[in-house]
Amino acid sequence: MPAESAAIPVPRTIKQLLQDPTLRIVFGVTCMMVMGVTSIAPAFPRIMAAFDVPATSIGLLLTWFTVPGVLLTPVMGILADRYGRRQVLAPSLALFGAAGVACAFADSFETLCLLRLLQGVGASALGALNITIIGDTFEGRERIMALGLNASVLSIGVASYPILGGALAQVHWRLPFLLPLAALPVAWWAWRRLRLHVQPVGMDVRTYFRSAWDAIKVREVLTVFAVTACTFVLIYGPFLSFVPVHLGQDLHAEPWQIGMLLSSAALLTVLFTTQIGRISARIGITACIKTAFLIYALANLLLFLSPALWWHVAPIMLYGMAQGLNIPSTQALMAEYAPPANRGGFMAMNGTLLRLGQTIGPLLFGGFFALGGMDGVFLGGVAVALGMFAVAQRGFRGKASSSDVPEMR
Repeated sequence: MPAESAAIPVPRTIKQLLQDPTLRIVFGVTCMMVMGVTSIAPAFPRIMAAFDVPATSIGLLLTWFTVPGVLLTPVMGILADRYGRRQVLAPSLALFGAAGVACAFADSFETLCLLRLLQGVGASALGALNITIIGDTFEGRERIMALGLNASVLSIGVASYPILGGALAQVHWRLPFLLPLAALPVAWWAWRRLRLHVQPVGMDVRTYFRSAWDAIKVREVLTVFAVTACTFVLIYGPFLSFVPVHLGQDLHAEPWQIGMLLSSAALLTVLFTTQIGRISARIGITACIKTAFLIYALANLLLFLSPALWWHVAPIMLYGMAQGLNIPSTQALMAEYAPPANRGGFMAMNGTLLRLGQTIGPLLFGGFFALGGMDGVFLGGVAVALGMFAVAQRGFRGKASSSDVPEMR
C-alpha cells in the first residue's frame, strides 16, 4: 500500500480544482441541465390558470421534456464516444436554449408541450455528458471531489432557479421560459474551450456494444441504474409535479413562496454534497444511498402530515438531505464502474434511466392523485421510497465499503 500510494499523484485541492477550465464548463452544463424543470415549477399554478389545465395534466410539461431523453440519451452517449464529447455537447446546448426561449411565446398548452419536447431533445445529452467529462478528466480522490463540487453546483441551481422562476412568474408565467437563453453562451464556450485527452472510440459497433453489455450486466450496476430511475421518479413525481400544485391550490401560496419553499431543499443538499467524502468514508457509499431512500420516505410522510404552509419546510429540506447523500454517491459508483472506452454510452444508459424516472414520475403520481388526491400522492411516495430501499438493500449486499470513496478535503 505505501508503495502504491507513493506512485499516485497528490490530488489537487478544491481551490485548485475550481480553476480547472474543463470543470468550469461542466458546471455551466450542470446549471443548464437543472434549469429545464426547477425554473418553471413555481409557474405551474399560473400556467394551469392561463390555459385552463387540470392538476392531473400540468405534469405533462415535465413528461414531454423528459421523453426525448429516454430514447435519445443512449444515442447521444454513443455518438460522444465515437465522435467526441464537444461535437455532441455544444449543439445540444444550443438546441436546449433556442427551444426553451421559444416556449415563452407559446399560444396554447399543446404548443407549449411541443416546444418542451424539442427542448428535451437538446437536454437529452446534458445529464450524461457532464458526468462523463468528469470521469474522463479526473481520477481517484479528484474525481470524487469534482463530483461533489458538481453536485453542489447542481444544488445551488436547484436552490436559485425556483426563487428566480417564482419571482419572474409573479410578473408573468412566460418570463421563466426566457432563462434558457443562458445556454447559448455556454454552448459557444464548450465548443471553443472544451479540450479532452480522450480519443474517440475506434472499435466496431458490435465490439462496442458487447463490451458495454459485459460491464452493465453486473448486479451492482443494475442496482445503481434502478436507484437512478427511482430517485427521479420521486423528484419529478411528488416533489416537483405535486408539491407546487399542493402549495398553490390547497394552501394558496404565491409563486414566490413556492419558489422559496422548493429552494429550501438545496440548503441541506449543498451541506451534504460538500461533505459526502467524509460521510461515505465513515458509513460506506452504498449506505449513503440506502439512507437517502429512508429519508425520502420520511419526507413524503411529513408532507402528508403537514397542516400548514410553512410546516412544509422540514419535509422539503429532508428531500434536499436525501439528494445530497444520494446523487454524488450514485454518480461516483457509476463513474467507477464505467469502462473508459464505453464511458459515454455507459453514462448515457444511466441518463436514459434518469429520464425514464423523470417521465414516469409525473404519470405514476398523477395516477396516485386520481385515486387518492394529494394524500395518495404523498403516501405513494412513502411506498415507492421504501420499495427502493429494499431493492438497494439486496442489490448492494457486501459491496462498496467506506474505503471505496476517498475522503474529500
